Amino acid sequence: MTAAGEERRDDPVDAPSRAALNQLELLVTRRLDGVLNGDHRGLLPGPGTEPGEARAYEPGDDVRTMDWSVTARTTVPHIRQTIADRELETWLVVDLSPSLDVQGRYGVKRRLVEAAVATVGFLSASGGSRVGMVITGNGRPRVLRATGGRDHVRRLLEEVAHSTSEVAPGGALVDCLRAVRNAAKRHGLVVVISDFLSEVNWERPLRVLGTRHEFLAVHVADPLDIALPTVGAALLQDPATGEVLELEVDDALAADYRRAAADHRAVVHTALRRSGAPVLALRTDRDWIRDVIDFVGVRRQGGLPTGENLERDLPDDDPAAEVNR
Repeated sequence: MTAAGEERRDDPVDAPSRAALNQLELLVTRRLDGVLNGDHRGLLPGPGTEPGEARAYEPGDDVRTMDWSVTARTTVPHIRQTIADRELETWLVVDLSPSLDVQGRYGVKRRLVEAAVATVGFLSASGGSRVGMVITGNGRPRVLRATGGRDHVRRLLEEVAHSTSEVAPGGALVDCLRAVRNAAKRHGLVVVISDFLSEVNWERPLRVLGTRHEFLAVHVADPLDIALPTVGAALLQDPATGEVLELEVDDALAADYRRAAADHRAVVHTALRRSGAPVLALRTDRDWIRDVIDFVGVRRQGGLPTGENLERDLPDDDPAAEVNR
């Protein structure tokens, strides 16, 4: 694992970038604080992990909360209820793949990654809670130890905003999940932020982490990840390899692309669902704050968002749009 300051872009944190990150902090604290209110604010409303009272088991209860001592005494299955933790540890796993910096009609997906880091970070930094981060990298993950305070979250944001989008074997998403298993010593929350366009080889380490931690998956996407406009002749470039293909994007090719993209998303979301991770879906052409509010509303009603809304209400295809994929 490399230190936090390594493998960063050569340009410093300039004034416009710092102003944009400050504005992002204001958006989170002003627009989301009132929505995510309560004793302990967060994106995953839940009972916490501190032991509370026991009650009789009901169908649908998590069997991992069974209180076997009370069950043995009463001969009736009981579970141990929990109360909210006063201090939590949150780990952000950030997949900085090259596809995050592809310039689409509505900007780059890296801005959504920054929004997700700011949302989770600033909402988790109060009350003595700590936030750590693991970032994909060139050959090995980069681990930023868990620390409390808003200044620390600001440093995490700057790291995400100015780190290179380069992922090499040994520093991929699957390696980051293994690194979190070693770094996260206490029960807490693990938030995986990615566009999930790479190989789905991370399900097993994610499920291993699920035996000890709560999960949240943030799936960031651009409309071009879901459908190609029929623009005719186009140059498509692979952001990871730089390979360029000249293709005729007609109705048939666009339909094949959309079908293949949907099949890949189905594999990704099925793996996340099996791991018990609710999916917060963010798209570059939508208001990400509204998506966060809708996600929290579903969670508070006991629902498990699966990311199916990612492909809803796609913007109309624009033949003049520039295709950079």
